[in-house]
Amino acid sequence: MTYDEALDFIHTRRHGGPDLGRMRRVLDELGAPDRRVPYVHVAGTNGKGSVCAFTEAMLRAAGFKTGLFTSPFVTRFNERIRVNGMDIPDEDLAALTERVKAVLERLEADPAEFELVTILGLTYFAQENCDIAVLEVGMGGARDATNCIENSEVSVFTAIGLDHTKYLGDTPEAIASVKAGIVKPRGRAVAYSDPGGAIARACRERGAELRVMDFSDLKVTSRGLEGQVFDYGDLRGLRIPLAGTYQPKNAALAVETVRVLRERGWRIGEDDMRAGLRDTRWGGRFETVLRKPVFIIDGGHNPPAVEATAASLRAFFPGRRFIFLTGVMADKDVGGILDTLVPLSERFICVAPPAPRALPAGEYAALIRQRGGAAEPAGTVPEAVDRALRYAGEDGVVCALGSLYILEDARRAALAAAERDGLVKNAH
Repeated sequence: MTYDEALDFIHTRRHGGPDLGRMRRVLDELGAPDRRVPYVHVAGTNGKGSVCAFTEAMLRAAGFKTGLFTSPFVTRFNERIRVNGMDIPDEDLAALTERVKAVLERLEADPAEFELVTILGLTYFAQENCDIAVLEVGMGGARDATNCIENSEVSVFTAIGLDHTKYLGDTPEAIASVKAGIVKPRGRAVAYSDPGGAIARACRERGAELRVMDFSDLKVTSRGLEGQVFDYGDLRGLRIPLAGTYQPKNAALAVETVRVLRERGWRIGEDDMRAGLRDTRWGGRFETVLRKPVFIIDGGHNPPAVEATAASLRAFFPGRRFIFLTGVMADKDVGGILDTLVPLSERFICVAPPAPRALPAGEYAALIRQRGGAAEPAGTVPEAVDRALRYAGEDGVVCALGSLYILEDARRAALAAAERDGLVKNAH
């Protein structure tokens, strides 16, 4: 099987919820790889990827061989499955997919796409003899494909808000109840917050210990587009290279996660924590691509995330209005997203993300105009980038957001424009 054949096999699987019993049969046929690696299991609405990245980087800095499983990808599919910070190589993905495909045919099993990718990730981490893997939940919790694991060192909950309400519930408490399904009996849990006490209830029912964050111990001392410095409790001068105003809280949650791991016997020193935070790389999260004009790409794709992005824009560029290059999925709370963005906007350039659930660019632009915003559709992301840069001139600010699926095309197009037109790229 070639790499392209592997991707085709993966991407032609159906979408839908997992069958954890089916996953167990497949994993057992593969030698139960999931039982050979301990995990940090991360659920939530927003910030999951960043918390995973911070946590993995600190573990790697401490000398552990790490796995990292996240979704979706920004640049290439391979970045969803990483070992020691490196994407799974094309040839390894092809060989592993061929092996798993043979097992599926033998068992006459037909997993959904995310179910299959989870099986691939868990198998690869065991194959590579990872000491520990950081595992990002897909959408829910109890019924998520990643919840087939039993060997969880700590369950982590990032910020929880309204997203995927059709499947998870229409209140933060209801959504938290579903996500709390990853808590293991007599396990440990760390939570950014606990809407309605749902996570605490789940922990009591399973005899698990819960630690809810106290962000009054966090103080940002320096902030710029190149990164931030903050104090958290007795840890002073922690540095992160991510600029979003929401990232210090994500980093603090990762620090608390590592503290729980230390209590469970993992040897991770303060210097390891500092080095891991300092060296974390996580693209597409309030990432500055160009400096003149400023061109930012951000993964905000639901109302809470977009509000966090807007808070960062207001903090760095007070009083400014922005050109938004944006595309969204039709099943998102588009009205909630626009409630935040329209008041900050100078103009919108709308695109359709390359996904079946995408809202057509023309329909998106019409919705924005109905709300009093200036908006126009573009046929492609590169076309939208060129238009946005023309509108921005030398001193404007462009922010691409709404879907992770448009970010890599936006980054590449902005860098190509910089080479062509002599724009100032970000040095970071």
